[in-house]
Amino acid sequence: MAAVALPPPTIVVVDAQSSALAAGLKRFGIALGRAFVAVGLVVVLWQLFVVSLGENLAFSTRGPVDVWRYLFGTNSGPARHAIQSLLWVTLGDAAIGLVSGTVGAILVALAFNLYRPLEQGLMPVAMALRSVPLVAMAPLIALIFGRGLVTVGVVGAIVTFFPTLVNMSFGLRSAPQQSVDLFKAYGGGRIYTLLKLQFPFALPSLFAAMRATAPLAITGALLAEFFLVGTGLGHAINDARNTFEYDAMWAEAAVITLFSVLTYAITVGVESAVLAKFAPDRARAAKTGA
Repeated sequence: MAAVALPPPTIVVVDAQSSALAAGLKRFGIALGRAFVAVGLVVVLWQLFVVSLGENLAFSTRGPVDVWRYLFGTNSGPARHAIQSLLWVTLGDAAIGLVSGTVGAILVALAFNLYRPLEQGLMPVAMALRSVPLVAMAPLIALIFGRGLVTVGVVGAIVTFFPTLVNMSFGLRSAPQQSVDLFKAYGGGRIYTLLKLQFPFALPSLFAAMRATAPLAITGALLAEFFLVGTGLGHAINDARNTFEYDAMWAEAAVITLFSVLTYAITVGVESAVLAKFAPDRARAAKTGA
């Protein structure tokens, strides 16, 4: 009997990094979908609340339908353009605060990990300062730094610095001790071990903090604009309140709230991409926990 030639076996190679990236993009899509569902639910409850008020607060209260008419109704172009310009100012202020606070927290957390007595001495002070309300600190910040862009950066950095510092310090200590000992056994120094092993393990903790601090950075920017610098949507909301322009005030508040939600979803997307690139195992773990 003649032998039957069998085709060579097909070997399928799965790129773990590409798989993690696809899972990360899926997680971003899920987070974005959840954000839109949450926004839709808030809009419905908001409209029901306004309807339930009746004529009691009709003068000062606006609902989603009123905001939509103000932004997209007839002759709404100038109002929409004005809000768009102010929005970019506020988002820029928030980005300055987020970046400066996050970078500062990462550097301090790395220093704490390299020299533990520094953490033991300064972490209680940092937590004590965090307990002081930012509104109470605002006049002092303005007195020291003036009423310009630096003040906005300082306020945003204060809002984002402390949560990121705590999460990052915890994340750097989450690396398995066996892996740390293995790095040491092969001659890896403290800085090398910190950057090559502990920092990738800390990335999920870092992004967990950023998911909270990214919207908080927008809040910090609004606070600085409202009380200190007189620019952006924060200042515009205050002006609209003082001049009884309630249509503009509610529209500006709704727009910045929507972008706060979108900022959270974007942070999830950035997290997925970074973890898929630098820590695919941690990306799969984050997907499992999502």
